Amino acid sequence: MFFRIDPDNGVAIYDQIGRQVKYAVAKEALRPGDLVPSVRELAVMLAVNPNTVAKAYRDLQNDGVLEALRGEGLRVAKAAAERCRKARQKLLAERMQGVVMEAQQSGLTEEEFFKLVDEVWEGSLKTKAVQKRSIPEG
Repeated sequence: MFFRIDPDNGVAIYDQIGRQVKYAVAKEALRPGDLVPSVRELAVMLAVNPNTVAKAYRDLQNDGVLEALRGEGLRVAKAAAERCRKARQKLLAERMQGVVMEAQQSGLTEEEFFKLVDEVWEGSLKTKAVQKRSIPEG
């Protein structure tokens, strides 16, 4: 599992960890029954305080995304995928609301707005394709 933590983006690190686990579950990179790294392992991987990882994992357990597996650690819960898809959609809808409001306030027409969305979407797909080609396979 790959995490990318940005301590300067204004989102608490434990929240970044939680969101990334939820996104991985939503897109089925993590599936029900999969074990997540231990608190200690993830803290070392991310160079963060173990208490930060523990808080993220507690929140994920409270949200029904992770469940304790006696003697083995934490695993993705059976019903986690649907919960995570809903959480992802809610977060993106909140972010999009801000973008839409800004577009409206700036005077963009609906047509201009959707043209811009299409351009950004296509640009991100091209960037993603270039990144895939530049990663050496081994």
